[in-house]
Amino acid sequence: MFDSDKRVLVRHYLEQGVAKAEIARRLNIGRRTVYNWTAGGKPGHEGCEGKYGPRPSQPSKLDCFKEIIAVRLAVYPQLSAVRLFDEVKAAGYTGDYDQVKRHVREVRPRAVEEPLVRFETAPAHQAQVDFAEFQLPWGKRHALLVVLGYSRRMWLRFYRRQTLLVVVRGLEESFAYLGGVPAELLFDQMKAVVIADRRGVDGGLIENPEFRAFSDHWGFKIRACRPYRARTKGKVERPVRYLRGNFFYGREFVSDDDLNAQARQWLDEVANVRVHGTLQERVSERFARERPLLGPLAPRPYTPVVPREEPQQDPDRVPATLAGVAVERRPLSAYALGGEVSS
Repeated sequence: MFDSDKRVLVRHYLEQGVAKAEIARRLNIGRRTVYNWTAGGKPGHEGCEGKYGPRPSQPSKLDCFKEIIAVRLAVYPQLSAVRLFDEVKAAGYTGDYDQVKRHVREVRPRAVEEPLVRFETAPAHQAQVDFAEFQLPWGKRHALLVVLGYSRRMWLRFYRRQTLLVVVRGLEESFAYLGGVPAELLFDQMKAVVIADRRGVDGGLIENPEFRAFSDHWGFKIRACRPYRARTKGKVERPVRYLRGNFFYGREFVSDDDLNAQARQWLDEVANVRVHGTLQERVSERFARERPLLGPLAPRPYTPVVPREEPQQDPDRVPATLAGVAVERRPLSAYALGGEVSS
C-alpha cells in the first residue's frame, strides 16, 4: 500500500476515534510514523490535511488571452466558445479549443431571469396564436400555430405571408382540426388582429374591424398580450421552439405541399400524442377531456368584404375567377384587408 493510501486511512481512523497505537497496528506501521504524519513533522512527508488541500492553479496557454474573452463577453454575453476561440487564435493563442470552451463555460455572464408565475387555463377557455418564421431553400415561410391552453393540442400550417386572409383561413382550418372553438384567442399584438393598444394610456384595445367581425362569426373573444409582455403567451412560445427542434431541424422538404404534409403527420403522430414535459400527461388524454367543452363550429366559413376561394395549392393568392364569375386579378394590398404584418 502506498503512503498516500495509508494517510487516507490514518485520517479515516482518526475521524472514527481510533487510537493512534491501534492505527499503527492495523496498518502495520510504526507509532512514530502515525504521529509524524498527523503532525506533519517527519522530513519528506506532509500532514494529512496538507496533502488534500486545494491544488495551486497551473499556468496555461490561455492565461494571456483571458482578458480578451472577458471584455468580449461583457459586451456580447452570448458569443459562442467557437467564435471566441477564433478570436483569441487570431490574437496569437496556440492552445486547443477545449481549453477555451471550459473557460467560457466558467466565466460567461448569466442573466438574472425575472420570476415568472405559471398559470393554467381551464379546458376550452383559451387558445394562443402566433407566427414563427422559417427559412427554406425556396424562400421564407411563416408557420401559423394555434395551441389549446389546457391540453396543449396544437395545429399549424406554413404560409408564404402573414396577412389577414391567411390568419382567417388558418384559424378556420384550426377550428375544424380541433373540432370546436375555444372561448377566447390570445395574440401577441398581431397587426392583422390589433390596430393599436391604448391600454394603460388613454383607451383600450383597438381591434381590426374585419377580424372583429370574423371573431363574432365564430364566437370567440379577442385577447392580446400587452406590449413587450409576450412571455404571458408562453404556451405557444415554447411550442415554437419545440417545432423547430423536434420537427423542422434535420428534415428535408421538397415543396410547400410536402412541408405541410409532413407537418400534419408530425402533429398527428408525435406532437399531439406526446407526454407533455410540464403537465406530465399525454396531450391526447387531456384533449379528450377538453374537446367536449369547446364551442360549436360555425355553420359556414366567414365571408369577408372581398369574397375568396383560394386554390389549395396556394392558399395566399386571390383567384382569377370566383364561382364562375370573371374578376380582375389584383394584389391583396388593393383590398385594404391587411397587408403583410408581423407578429
